[in-house]
Amino acid sequence: MVLRMSRLLLKTLRDAPADAETTSHKLLVRAGYVRRTSAGVWSWLPLGKRVLDNVARVVREEMDAIGGQEMQLPMLLPREAYEATGRAAEYGDLLFQLKDRKGTDYVLGPTHEEVFTQLVKDQCTSYKDLPLILYQIQTKYRDEARPRSGVLRGREFQMKDAYSFDLTDEGLDEAYRLHRAAYVRIFERLGLDYRIVSAISGAMGGSASEEFLAPAAAGEDTFADCPACDYAANTEAVTFTAAPADAAGHGPVEELDTPDTPTIEALAALLRVPASATLKNLLVRIDGEITAVGVPGDREVDLGKLAEHLAPATVELVTAEYFAGRPDLVRGYVGPQGLGIRYLADPRIAAGTAWITGANKSGRHAANVVCGRDFDVDQYLDVVTVEAGDPCPRCGTGLTLDRAIEIGHIFQLGRLYTDAFQVDVLDRDGKPVRPTMGCYGIGVSRAVAALAEQTADERGLCWPREIAPAEVHVVAAGKAAQSELAEEAATRLEAAGVRVLLDDRAGVSPGVKFTDAELLGVPTILIAGRRAAESVVELKDRRTGTREELPLAEALERLAR
Repeated sequence: MVLRMSRLLLKTLRDAPADAETTSHKLLVRAGYVRRTSAGVWSWLPLGKRVLDNVARVVREEMDAIGGQEMQLPMLLPREAYEATGRAAEYGDLLFQLKDRKGTDYVLGPTHEEVFTQLVKDQCTSYKDLPLILYQIQTKYRDEARPRSGVLRGREFQMKDAYSFDLTDEGLDEAYRLHRAAYVRIFERLGLDYRIVSAISGAMGGSASEEFLAPAAAGEDTFADCPACDYAANTEAVTFTAAPADAAGHGPVEELDTPDTPTIEALAALLRVPASATLKNLLVRIDGEITAVGVPGDREVDLGKLAEHLAPATVELVTAEYFAGRPDLVRGYVGPQGLGIRYLADPRIAAGTAWITGANKSGRHAANVVCGRDFDVDQYLDVVTVEAGDPCPRCGTGLTLDRAIEIGHIFQLGRLYTDAFQVDVLDRDGKPVRPTMGCYGIGVSRAVAALAEQTADERGLCWPREIAPAEVHVVAAGKAAQSELAEEAATRLEAAGVRVLLDDRAGVSPGVKFTDAELLGVPTILIAGRRAAESVVELKDRRTGTREELPLAEALERLAR
C-alpha cells in the first residue's frame, strides 16, 4: 500500500530541540521519526519504526543464514539470576529494579546471558542438542544517569543479542567466526562505514572480544588506528610493552626539598624537568582495598581502562577526606618506595627505569627512584590514556585516534555462565560435558542513529535504500495535473514492488514539500512538476543531488529494477 503523507502521523519541525547536540538527535526529531517521551525514553513514530524494522530485518536475515534461531525472552526477569553471576552488583545503579506485590525482586533486562543459559540448561541434555545459536531482537533497559544524544544513549534501546553454545573450544571458535562474518555482511548491507577493533572483555569474560565501531564525531568511543598496518583497537585495549632498562647507571635515591608542588605541573616547573621524567601515583580503592597506580607524569590514568582490566571489581578514586586518616599517605607527595600497599603500574614503569616521585613526606620528592631496586610493581596493566602518535603495538608506527559509535560487540565468553549455573550435557559416552558460550550483540536502534550521523547532510537525513522508510518519495507540486501524475506514478511503483512515500498533502506549498523531502531522506525523489502535462517527471538523487527529467514510463522502468 502506498504510504500517503496526507494520512501519516508526521509533523516535521524547522528547528531542532534546544537540548539536541548530535546530528542524529536533531534530525530524527525534526523529521518526525522519533519523539521524546521522557529522559532517555523515545517513541518511534511511523517513519522511524519503518527504519528500525528495516535494520532489524537485515539483522534477522543474516542471523538466520548462519543457523540462528530467533526467540523472545521476557523483559521482566528475576533478580536472583543476576545475583548468581555477580552481575547485579556489577551493573549496580544501571539496573532498573522493582518488586512484585509479593515482594519478589525483579529487574528489567539489560542483557540476557543468564536467562539464555538457564533455558539451555532446561532444554538441552545431550551432545545431540548442540551446537546451538539462539538470538532475539528486543528492548533492553539501563538506568543511565545522564541519557543524551537522542536514541544513541537512552534508558531503553533495541538490541539483537545472540548466544552460541558449543561442546568444544574449537566449536566456539567456529561460532565466533560465523558471527563475525555475519556482522560484516549486516553492516555492509546497512551502508555503514565501520571498523572492527580489538576490545577488552572485562566483566563479560572470555578469551576474545572485538567491537564494530562506526566512525562519527558524535561517538562516545575512541579507537586507535594504525596508518601503516591493519591494527585497530579500542583505546582501552591498546597495549604497550617496554623493555627493562639497565639500573646500574643510576645513583642512590636523593631526597629533594619541593615545597608547594602537589601537582606534576608544579614539580616539573620547579625542577625544570619534563613531566615525562616524573612518576605520578594515583590512589584508588579496588573492592575497598587501597591501591596505588603508577604512570609517567605526562600521562593520565584512564579509569575506564583500569576498570575494564579489573572487572568485575569495583574501582573508585580515593577522596581527599581519606588522607586525613592515613598519615602514611601524603596527598600530592605519594611515592612507591616503602609505600606498603598494592602497587599497579603502566608497562612504561619498566624495571631499571629511574623516576622523580613523591618522597611520602609533605613538600618533599625523591630523585633516582629506580623500579626493581627501590620499589617493586605487583602487577603491570595498560592503564594510561592513549594519545595520538603512540607507537602501534604491531609495527611501531604512530597511531591515529578517532571517535566512533559502538554498533556491535562479539565475545568468546567461555564457560563463565555455564559454570555459574552448572550446565552440563552428556557426551557420546554418557559423561557430563560443560558447554562453552559466545555472546554477540548489535545495537539495532543505535545503528539507526549511527547511519543518520554518517549519511546526513546540511539538508537533512539521507538513508541508504536498504533501510529507508521508502525507496521513492513521490512529490506532487500542487496542481491537478501534477497530483494526477504523482498518483499514477505512486500506484504503478507500488504495483512493481517498490516502497513508496507519496506527498499528497493538500494546501501545502511546493517549497515546503521539497524541503520536507530533503529532510526525510528517502534516497530517490520523484517530482511531478512543470512538465506533468507531458507525462514528464523529475528524478532527484537525494545523496548526490543530481536531477534528471524523464518520461514517466522510462522513470518507472528505471526505479522498478
